Amino acid sequence: MALKMEKSKELFEEAKKYLVGGVNSPVRYFKPYPFFVEKAKDCYLFDVDGNKYIDYCLAYGPMVLGHANENIIKAVKEQLELGTAYGCPTEKEIILAKEVVKRVPCAEMVRFVNSGTEATMSAIRLARGVTGRKKIIKFDGAYHGAHDYVLVKSGSGALTHGTPNSPGIPEETTKNTILVPFNDEDAIKKAINENKDEIACVIVEPVMGNVGCILPKEGYLEFLREITEENDILLIFDEVITGFRLAKGGAQEYFGVVPDIATLGKILGGGFPIGAIVGKKEIMEQFSPLGAIYQAGTFNGNPISITAGIATLEQLDDKFYRETSRTAKILSDTLRDLVDRYNINAKVYNIASMFQIYFNENEVLNYEIAKMSDVERFMKYFWGLLERGVFVPPSQFECCFTSIKHDDEVIDKTIKAMEDVFKELE
Repeated sequence: MALKMEKSKELFEEAKKYLVGGVNSPVRYFKPYPFFVEKAKDCYLFDVDGNKYIDYCLAYGPMVLGHANENIIKAVKEQLELGTAYGCPTEKEIILAKEVVKRVPCAEMVRFVNSGTEATMSAIRLARGVTGRKKIIKFDGAYHGAHDYVLVKSGSGALTHGTPNSPGIPEETTKNTILVPFNDEDAIKKAINENKDEIACVIVEPVMGNVGCILPKEGYLEFLREITEENDILLIFDEVITGFRLAKGGAQEYFGVVPDIATLGKILGGGFPIGAIVGKKEIMEQFSPLGAIYQAGTFNGNPISITAGIATLEQLDDKFYRETSRTAKILSDTLRDLVDRYNINAKVYNIASMFQIYFNENEVLNYEIAKMSDVERFMKYFWGLLERGVFVPPSQFECCFTSIKHDDEVIDKTIKAMEDVFKELE
């Protein structure tokens, strides 16, 4: 059932001459070569060879309303006619900021930036500036963007395509980054006790979406909130993936745990580049121009991204969360049934509209256990689905997503493809 991918192959060979590795982000590459997209609509991608795929990657998360959403397109077209960048404030920045503050529990003030990477980098700088401390705690396998502070034992592309500790990062940059396993209370206690009054912040993905889909143990996020408060450490939720996906207010609403600072991205831009740092007023006002902690960017609050963000959040109503969670659960339950039926060593995890299967006999609670997964079997699963017109992220260590456009007909087609693939995985 091999796909026709001749044109994609030609384009990849040409791309390698001009783009590093033929791609502009490592996770987009898979052997022997990726397909090249021509267009997208609703929950479908269409490649240059005429293949059509049901899309569960959704640009790694942002496209919750599906591709080429009519309301976003209309709003952006109108803004394009008015200009694409000003270097001056706009009213729309206020409108989107108000909506973020209304939805996100910890958000009293907002600083818009251009990516999740910028957001986490600036949030850590903010935490260090506010506390006067240098050290940070991050979790093994957590990916908080491709900047030096946090590119230590990172998941996602760093785990799939190379060494987790990237060359080019000086040792003195990461000597203040303390690594602990996710879901391990004793490890956090030990790290804090051994670094008393030196830790500026703990940064955590409430759901680890860059090592697949690792859920927090019951009470674990509450524990992080309590121990950080007890030790005057700022708690940062990296909600670049979970923000506006798990609930209107993200993971902090879903779990009922409010951090000091949160970072947002992906969904917030409606398919356009964006990021945001949000948090308590007294913390956020330490950013320039009010405070001494410098943060700036030519495209911060870019009117195109802001416009798309407003048009996106307007559509994320109760029905959206109900439907996207329902379809993701159907697919997750299907995978669990198939795992049992064919007696395959695998675990399936699902929360709201996020899901992933690990070909692993162990309960996946952290990065070390995730690394024990059978990546070869996952790639057989990936190619089996792709050949049947279903695209999931090409890595065991990424997450799948549903959008509002994944209706029952699409879900039924996906289930049929999954069933056919599992017959070949025995």
